[in-house]
Amino acid sequence: MAVLAWLLIPLFAAVGAAIWASWASRDRTSGDVAELAGYARFRDAMDKAASGTDAARS
Repeated sequence: MAVLAWLLIPLFAAVGAAIWASWASRDRTSGDVAELAGYARFRDAMDKAASGTDAARS
């Protein structure tokens, strides 16, 4: 039974490594377009707020 336990430890480690590798190499580019559009809207809003106040001149 101890031999079986020692054989299962590397098997579980290999399965865990395969799961982690598939998670780490996933495609993360799908959300970039929405995030960049949100950042552009934020930047435009900050430009409009700064141009309407005297805070930028101080």
